[in-house]
Amino acid sequence: MAPIILLLWHVAVLLCTVGLGVVIRRSALARRAVYGVSIATCGLAVAVALVHLLASPAIDSIAVLPLGLPWIGANFRLDALSAFFVLVINLGGAAASLYGLGYGRHESEPRRVLPFFPAFLAGMNLVLLADDAFTFLLSWEFMSLASWALVMTHHRDDDNRRAGYVYLVMASAGTFALLLAFGLLAGPEGGYAFATMRARGPSGDLTGLVLTLALLGTGSKAGLVPLHVWLPLAHPAAPSHVSALMSGVMTKVAVYGFIRIVFDLLGPPAWWWGVPVLIAGAGTAALGVLYALMQNDIKRVLAYSTIENIGLIFVGLGLALAFEGNGMKAAAALAMTAALFHVLNHALFKSLLFFGAGAVLTATGERRMEMLGGLLNRMPATGLLFLVGAAAISALPPLNGFASEWLMLQAILLSPDLPQWALKLLVPVVGALLALAAALAAACFVRAFGITFLGRPRSEAATKAHDVDRLSITAMAILALLCLFTGVFPALIIDALAPVVDGLTDTRMPVQTHIAWLSIVPIAESRSSYNGLLVFLFITVSASLAAFVIHRVASNRVRRAPAWDCGFPNSSPATQYTANSFAQPVRRVFGGFAFRATERVDMPAPGDGRPARMTVTLHDLAWELVYDPVVGLVNVLAERLNHLQFLTIRRYLSLVFGALVLLLLIIASWP
Repeated sequence: MAPIILLLWHVAVLLCTVGLGVVIRRSALARRAVYGVSIATCGLAVAVALVHLLASPAIDSIAVLPLGLPWIGANFRLDALSAFFVLVINLGGAAASLYGLGYGRHESEPRRVLPFFPAFLAGMNLVLLADDAFTFLLSWEFMSLASWALVMTHHRDDDNRRAGYVYLVMASAGTFALLLAFGLLAGPEGGYAFATMRARGPSGDLTGLVLTLALLGTGSKAGLVPLHVWLPLAHPAAPSHVSALMSGVMTKVAVYGFIRIVFDLLGPPAWWWGVPVLIAGAGTAALGVLYALMQNDIKRVLAYSTIENIGLIFVGLGLALAFEGNGMKAAAALAMTAALFHVLNHALFKSLLFFGAGAVLTATGERRMEMLGGLLNRMPATGLLFLVGAAAISALPPLNGFASEWLMLQAILLSPDLPQWALKLLVPVVGALLALAAALAAACFVRAFGITFLGRPRSEAATKAHDVDRLSITAMAILALLCLFTGVFPALIIDALAPVVDGLTDTRMPVQTHIAWLSIVPIAESRSSYNGLLVFLFITVSASLAAFVIHRVASNRVRRAPAWDCGFPNSSPATQYTANSFAQPVRRVFGGFAFRATERVDMPAPGDGRPARMTVTLHDLAWELVYDPVVGLVNVLAERLNHLQFLTIRRYLSLVFGALVLLLLIIASWP
């Protein structure tokens, strides 16, 4: 059976599972049935995509169903690009399903999740397989509505209702932008099939407009600044395994949409296409991690961190456009490989981190880091696995985050060969912002892990915490092992990505698995190389040797004594270093211009027994400068238009007559 047919059956089974979830949602078997089917079908989809990617990447698998628009039907296609993203999405879907199988027992509203979870998976798969604009947009909307329903799982909470409303508005705006982009690509002939758009070639003067619309439409779903405002609201509101899917997986569907439109349908790129993408990506990366550092809610930290990583991916895509537009094929292939590699990596470690946050939430009922602490002793498995995810997202070798970010920096180092001065000046600035983002990301996750898992418990809930169920731990362990595997053997991943990169840039990176010791050499060995396996062996051997020496050679006379307490025995755990105090230096450096941060200290007068308090106020400038004026304008217009309901008959007739005259004038003057 053709791979595309197998994947369509996968989608059909998921849609049938939606009905199953509705019918048996009150049964004790409902959770096992829905998540069990999801694991099985997602695993099958991963296998199909992997086989297609490795065995026959150059052969497209096509299917046309008698649905959709009457004259073109519903077109589906599996090529190397869609196969890679199908693999990423279903790998995340299988892990989330396994986690949900255990986590669902702790969820307060499990029945609300069951029907929409497989629908969400089906919607994402349909977007990746769609091969015409109508099917793409219909699937995109289906995916958005299913995820909106999951965000509204705890709909009685006011914050969750606001998150759902903002998400729905932003998703609709993004879909409208994509609708216009596809309309321009289809042209006056109305060729809505992707094959027709591809054959039609470049859209001339409209390419800039299509690029802008694609950036807006997919950027609103991916979380590009300033279109990110829904993401830190919606991701924490959903159950944790859904948050992992939305943050680690759904944002990659948006990245796929951007690549499909700009690299595949829009025609050969011009060099300047890379400029707006680079600016958007670098700004998003830097602001995303700054936002993350200021948060106290652990799930909001992870949500803002996703914005940072999406920025990194778009920087890779912007570099690929700039290099491709200048005919620098090898550099374009390197940048594209780095971007796609980071897509996979982010799906792995961000899902792992959201699972860890979900385990903490299950064990303590708390998302505020200021109320946690000391969980490593009470939740050792979760703490260790969260540490692996934190190290991976901080780009520490030999884990996977380092490999993809290292490739991206190698691509940036090739920018002096670019002929345009605009790019020569812009790309180093982008590189500096990425370096800043990488350093701040490390600080962000040192803070998240240290405040949450180290020190003493700051609340009774943290004192009584214990590790979660085995299925949840297993899901986290699988992702942690994949983070390690892809970091230690990046050459295998780079070669597996080669067909995708070849299809988008007409070239690929040199074959990496032929290099000794599985090293990776992006351009030439004389410039740079990296070997994850040797780094892993060095760390393992040196750490084991150090532990052996300490235990066998060091003094055995261990003396335990109370911790030094500065003369204040039995001090409160609240006196420990807090998340706010950790972020204070960064807040004072960047907070002024990035958040208009203000600090107000309430210091009681001598003799007043009240505790001193410091209040920090942060502003989301994107919300205040972009969305508040729009909301105000809409409210004013709505108020003015509201008066139209109370006109007299004579004024209504005058209004209709005036509108008719105006329309006739427009039609008469239309060329």
